[in-house]
Amino acid sequence: MKNGKFDHEILLLQGGGALGAYHGGVYEGLAEAERHPTWVVGVSIGAITAALIAGNPPERRVERLRAFWDRVSGYAPQALPAGFEALRPAFNFLSAGAVATFGSPGFFVPRMPPPYLAVGGGPAATSIYDTTPLKDTLEELVDFDLLNSGRMRISLGAVNVRSGQSVYFDSKHTKIRAEHVMASGALPPGFAAVEIDGEHYWDGGIVSNSPLTYVVDQKPLTTALMIQVDLFKAQGEMPTNLDQVAERHKDIQYSSKQRFTAETLQEVAELRAALGRLLDKLPAKLKADADAKRLAALSDGRQWTLARLINKRLPHVSQTKDFEFSRATVNEHWSSGRDDVHHGMTRHDWMDPSHCAPGLQVHDITD
Repeated sequence: MKNGKFDHEILLLQGGGALGAYHGGVYEGLAEAERHPTWVVGVSIGAITAALIAGNPPERRVERLRAFWDRVSGYAPQALPAGFEALRPAFNFLSAGAVATFGSPGFFVPRMPPPYLAVGGGPAATSIYDTTPLKDTLEELVDFDLLNSGRMRISLGAVNVRSGQSVYFDSKHTKIRAEHVMASGALPPGFAAVEIDGEHYWDGGIVSNSPLTYVVDQKPLTTALMIQVDLFKAQGEMPTNLDQVAERHKDIQYSSKQRFTAETLQEVAELRAALGRLLDKLPAKLKADADAKRLAALSDGRQWTLARLINKRLPHVSQTKDFEFSRATVNEHWSSGRDDVHHGMTRHDWMDPSHCAPGLQVHDITD
């Protein structure tokens, strides 16, 4: 999205399985507006989206994203005929059941024999599905030489299984391979931990499903436009049945306290700005003090804009929504993302650097 106005323009992609088709629509909408990220940060399915973006030239990114989602939705490629909309929840349930039973083309397949019959530990005994098809898909659809060329920064969130610590594989420091992408999306017990350089990694969403906090810690970032794409909505209605309870639980768990995080970071940014103003008032002698210099490092003059897109709940989805890969639902998620970007583009406040002020400005552009 670099346009010579913001120092950095960053796309932040949350995890969410099949809901990640929303990412594809968001990126298509941004590309249509000729806004292309200089840095893309992803967790879980967001890591796959990030790799497909960073690992392809601008003119091929939407095509490659579409190719991925067409492939993984191959078990249920047809929508219901017109007039059968009342059967859609049942159709989705059957689609999710097929994925749970048979896997997803180009993504994962059930382990045979099942892990409960495997001995000796390792992936066969610690995961339900084999993600070897995903490795093949990534190596076909992603140009890892381009991804690692430095033209676009990419960061992928995972968690170290042994230490429990959040880890980001960042192209600024690490040569990204398919294994790094897979590690970011290795959600147990479905998928096995991925070994990289002697350590094992699981899905980064276990610790935090939003990559915002990682970006905030990076320097230098003076002026930055960050577009955060959330696949789970923190706010929702009171459930009235067990399926809704399971869905609401999943939304709360994987929304990772989105609004709390943004509000906290906004408050910290305001304190940084206040600290900077206070330090400017100090006499030269005090500014040279070691404590003042240390505090000055925290007041870096940042002026950030955070624009948040949230995938609203489709009326016919359920708690299976993150593994319901029917073509009809995938296309609806994609269209929702594209439409939300088009709606957001009607508001110019978040895109205009002249509106920046010290600290962090937050815009919910799907409201």
